[in-house]
Amino acid sequence: MPTITRLQWLVWIAVFSIIFFSVLPEGGLIHACFYTLINISFYAVVIYGNISLLFPRLYEKGQKVAYVICVIILVIGAGLSRGYSLTALYNAYYPTMPDKMTLEAIINFSVAGFLTYMLSFIFRMALAYFELKRQSEKMLVQKSQAELNLLKSQVQPHFLFNTLNNIYYEAYREAPRTAKLIERLSDIMRYFVDESPKDEVSLSTEIQFLENYIVLEKIRMRHEIDLDFVRDCNTEVRIPPMLLMTFVENIFKHGIDKSSSENRIELSLVQEDAYLLFQTKNRIYDLPGTPEHRGFGIENLRKRLTLLYGENFELNITTADNFFIAFLKVPLS
Repeated sequence: MPTITRLQWLVWIAVFSIIFFSVLPEGGLIHACFYTLINISFYAVVIYGNISLLFPRLYEKGQKVAYVICVIILVIGAGLSRGYSLTALYNAYYPTMPDKMTLEAIINFSVAGFLTYMLSFIFRMALAYFELKRQSEKMLVQKSQAELNLLKSQVQPHFLFNTLNNIYYEAYREAPRTAKLIERLSDIMRYFVDESPKDEVSLSTEIQFLENYIVLEKIRMRHEIDLDFVRDCNTEVRIPPMLLMTFVENIFKHGIDKSSSENRIELSLVQEDAYLLFQTKNRIYDLPGTPEHRGFGIENLRKRLTLLYGENFELNITTADNFFIAFLKVPLS
């Protein structure tokens, strides 16, 4: 059971206990149970009716007038229901001294409903706080695990870098093109070791990483790839590392036919106000080319984006005219 759910149960159990044991000495066990259940039901209807139904479905969607009207109906309706239920319960246990719902009682129960409605916002803020704390703790755990996995994969990285540099200088004399490829491989490995553990890297670093990856992938292709990479952004902005890699990696896994000379890849990285937009487009070869056949990369990316940005991002995967199109929109810090 999630921590937040447990917390809510503890709160309601505490409220139930306070009401129940305060009424028990006066009315007895059964009367105290019914009295407490009526009050708890009233509180729950008003609080959850507001924070789970009316506020997210009306107020947050701009329907403020409808929200106010529904809140008034909820508060008065729940207050009157509570008042008449408690009056009926009292009269059932004390028939010789019957009570009636007066105008003053109706006003009092309505005011109590309004106060409970105000309390619902405190309840909502408390839940939002614990949810944010839970997500932060989850991100810390995932970051620690990622760093641990990275450390496990670093088999003497400086030794490897030095070795690659020595191979680069040897190759440069005999095969300059091969030497350049070794240099790019070294840059990629250095990115994994030095940059990927960071919370954020510059966009220029991320772009360089993508370009190095693309060059190395091209080695495996029999024919030249028609690749268009549009960049219209401030490369000094910072983003989480490896955020754009999934799209590009998917292209070379699923969107390239090694035997074809008509491979085309379109990459677009654009800054729009306070958002970064990244879109890739490639031809579909491994039909049926639906997003479900793309492995777990996209789904893992979506989970990571949710941890990083909550709901403040867009991730869309579409197909059109035998092309696979991936679109990502994230806020810039």
